[in-house]
Amino acid sequence: MSEPLVMALPKGRILKEVMPLVRLAGIEPEAAFDDPGARQLAFKTNHDGLRLIRVRAFDVATFVAFGAAQFGVAGGDVLMEFDYADIYAPLDLGIGHCRLCVAEPKELSETDDPRRWSHVRVATKYPGITRRHFAARGVQAECIKLNGAMELAPKLGLCRRIVDLVSSGETLKANGLVEVEEIATITSRLIVNRPAFKTRPEAIGGWVDRFREALDADKA
Repeated sequence: MSEPLVMALPKGRILKEVMPLVRLAGIEPEAAFDDPGARQLAFKTNHDGLRLIRVRAFDVATFVAFGAAQFGVAGGDVLMEFDYADIYAPLDLGIGHCRLCVAEPKELSETDDPRRWSHVRVATKYPGITRRHFAARGVQAECIKLNGAMELAPKLGLCRRIVDLVSSGETLKANGLVEVEEIATITSRLIVNRPAFKTRPEAIGGWVDRFREALDADKA
């Protein structure tokens, strides 16, 4: 008998957005999954051949790329940053809408012209995307890697600009920052481990089809 498939889901806001689709696809996790106080990270489902794991958003792609999970849900920002060769992203789930932007203090933006930059120092969780974006424009980017609290960097003199995900823009505004350039529009995608898809095409392909049907039903 084949080992159960493992689907990796991201914690936080995207988990809330994706669960209606997960359930439309016919997946019902065990009761502990919906318990906010539960500490477990792996869960049984109503399918003997499927387990769910709940991990940090940045880690979903790693679990899938290295085959610890056969498929999952990851943001386009994570896929762009790591560019794993063993990940196939067949479906845009249309959730987790946001944009990856360059931002700077409002007072700086009033006289600044991004078209004239030749070198920038940026705080970001996305050094790979940031360097590639600026290199394409002939701009040298010095990236300071931060995993959170990006908006504090300009205020405390760490750097003048940041690259981060922006949804409503309220966090930027509250910290005196404004968007000056958009790098990419981001949504979350269903991702699949390529080698696993080749060895278990019917099982994994079946779940891809179920999510495609769930998307169609959600739009109807």
